Amino acid sequence: MNTFLVILLVAAMAMVLFSLIRGVVAFLQSTKVDLQTGEQVDATEMQLKQNRAMMARVKWQAVAIVIIAILLGVAT
Repeated sequence: MNTFLVILLVAAMAMVLFSLIRGVVAFLQSTKVDLQTGEQVDATEMQLKQNRAMMARVKWQAVAIVIIAILLGVAT
């Protein structure tokens, strides 16, 4: 049981890292576009992509925290 939960935890942490990298890349691309074109009145596609990636990061962090709580509950 513990081994399975640890594998799930590692997978969730990998997804956190993946989502974080995608969000940062989208942020950098969005900032570059904003600097080249001037001010933006509404959200661009890259900004929406950044927002989705960061929300995914928060979701995967929550999953990792729940897995850690389960591991701590099983360990005691």
